[in-house]
Amino acid sequence: MSSEMNITLTRTPKQKPQDDKLGFGQFFTDHMFIMDYEDGKGWYNARIEPYGPFPIEPSTMVMHYGQAIFEGIKAYRTVDGKVKIFRPKSYLSRMNRSNERVCIPHIDVEFVLKWLKKLVSIEKDWVPSSEGTSLYIRPYVMAADPYLGVRPSHTYKFFIILSPVGAYYPEGLAPVKIWVESKYVRAVKGGVGMAKTPGNYAASLLAAEEARANGYTQVLWLDGVEKKYIEEVGTMNIFFKINNRLITPPLEGSILGGMTRESVIHMARDWGMDVVEEQLTIAEVYAAHDKGTLQEVFGTGTAAVISPVYLLNWDGKVITVNNGDAGETSLKLYDQITGIQYGKAPDKFEWMEEVE
Repeated sequence: MSSEMNITLTRTPKQKPQDDKLGFGQFFTDHMFIMDYEDGKGWYNARIEPYGPFPIEPSTMVMHYGQAIFEGIKAYRTVDGKVKIFRPKSYLSRMNRSNERVCIPHIDVEFVLKWLKKLVSIEKDWVPSSEGTSLYIRPYVMAADPYLGVRPSHTYKFFIILSPVGAYYPEGLAPVKIWVESKYVRAVKGGVGMAKTPGNYAASLLAAEEARANGYTQVLWLDGVEKKYIEEVGTMNIFFKINNRLITPPLEGSILGGMTRESVIHMARDWGMDVVEEQLTIAEVYAAHDKGTLQEVFGTGTAAVISPVYLLNWDGKVITVNNGDAGETSLKLYDQITGIQYGKAPDKFEWMEEVE
């Protein structure tokens, strides 16, 4: 079946999972978007087709040299039954910043957004409706040349897959425990830490596994040179409320510029809060705790939205934040952002785009 777009619909739709069985990233919808690239030709052959494997050769460059980038976007079913996507243009624009860092050709944001909305429209029935659920959107670009040799690929494959999801962390909004990593390094300024590229996540796995083995949810990374400045959590940016100031590390090349991070900064400043992007050492955080001025710590990310932190462990020195409870700023931000996403609060910043 086709229309003005190149669309092939499945003849064997899957059984949709119940909302309370979703987890995160375990189920995938019936269809996906694919587009190809070739030097001298550009991006071409955009299409929607049934979700499934596609053949690649063992020599395909992405598997040897890691030239790839991805994004994570979410669509929500609002309280009035509509389906809306949170800040899709911002995410696709960030995708181009990642593309540039690893020598992948830019995408046309408006063109891809049109196809993305069409894909989500086709899969509307897959968008869950229970509180805390959403449709996770995963765009991905990979080097496709069958070639062994270190250079940018001449061909690429771009695809978008969709996954209905529940909460990223089983704890939900309950505060989490964070392991401060002082042995391993994830990224350094001048590297690819600012890009959403697979290698960044491979570099984080060992530390994350060691943290989990010790009973911690995630890793808080320090800078890769002096190992004292706070950077980001493995899957989130990080904020500290100290003496009524909201502090988050600046974007200086080694951490990802999160869309939820940006949304939090914008929203908190709109409320009149003192929000600063500046370097902060882990020692300063612990000193603020000792002085009684460390009020809140929370992570921000597309998957979890807001994740309060109640405990930090830095080289065996453990501190508890806000008596182990989620702070008022964390809760207010979570309620306001998710309120916008689910249509319970006015979208004064025009962050949501409706899918017809």
